[in-house]
Amino acid sequence: MVEDCNVKDLRNNCFRQSKVPGEFMLQLRVPGAVIDSKWLDVIQHVCQTWGNGSFHLGLRQTLNAPGIKAKDIPAVNDYIQPYLQAIECDLCGVEMETKNGYPYIAPRNIMACIGSVHCIKGNVNTQALARKLENIIYPNPYHIKISVSGCPNDCGKAHFQDFGIIGCTKPIYDIDRCIGCGACVRKCESSATRVLSLNDKNKVEKDTCCCVGCGECVTACPTGAWRRPNKDFYKIIVGGRTGKQYPRMGKMFANWLTEESVLAIMKNWPRFSEWVLGGKPVYIHGGHLIDRAGYQRFKEFMLEGVTLNPEAFIAENINWTETEYRSNIHVKPLSKHQSVK
Repeated sequence: MVEDCNVKDLRNNCFRQSKVPGEFMLQLRVPGAVIDSKWLDVIQHVCQTWGNGSFHLGLRQTLNAPGIKAKDIPAVNDYIQPYLQAIECDLCGVEMETKNGYPYIAPRNIMACIGSVHCIKGNVNTQALARKLENIIYPNPYHIKISVSGCPNDCGKAHFQDFGIIGCTKPIYDIDRCIGCGACVRKCESSATRVLSLNDKNKVEKDTCCCVGCGECVTACPTGAWRRPNKDFYKIIVGGRTGKQYPRMGKMFANWLTEESVLAIMKNWPRFSEWVLGGKPVYIHGGHLIDRAGYQRFKEFMLEGVTLNPEAFIAENINWTETEYRSNIHVKPLSKHQSVK
């Protein structure tokens, strides 16, 4: 017998409906994708006590327990309360009531690669930033997908998120330490954007316009002639998405931002979403909201009240490149235009 339940409410509670009637899958958020391993006991207990015994590692780095009956969800929410308190409230500083489980599913778990805490390519601490972002975007009822990558290798797939944040660096060149070996030039040529060259004095010259800030020159240099500054920088990629209609890679909205500028910009996202949707949250990609508002209006909202660091660049305009699965997908009667009423 399948008991009655409100699927919409349970979904909002971070329980995804199953193809099996009356069953759901709990999704535990892991902002930044790194937590104390002791919490693995929590998801194991949920899987074995209320689930079907299997465990799913979610594609957005959530810890998932399939096969939970609707009648058991109150017991599950009660059991996971210490996890929510520790991860959301204590670790991320989120203000939320934990006794009834998650209040919203709308903002998806903030993904992150391992970043500079482990990876030799990492320019930034991705977990630290993800947890600060969690404090900004959760809980709220407006849908958003965010990923943080520690370097332009973009292991976190920032280019396919509503907001993809990529750690970058502005390497400092100490000409007196340079021995003209060309290691940085060769590394940039093989792994990056080929912006370095040796001049007739056997010293390095750089085409700064095309540097992606990967830091490969720093790791390649045997003498420390290239070094990272004391300041971290970030790019923000916006409007990326997958899906059946017209998927696309995101485009660069901002470059060479400090963490303070990134956080100040992201604080404007819930207000922008509320404005576009008229205060009525619906499940819709952030890129679609940008499309409805237009890039210029989006830019005005996101930069309102933000003091950018001096190095920051902002895209004057964005020209999207979408994959169209059917011809004339953007051409429709005026009555169906979301931006014209």
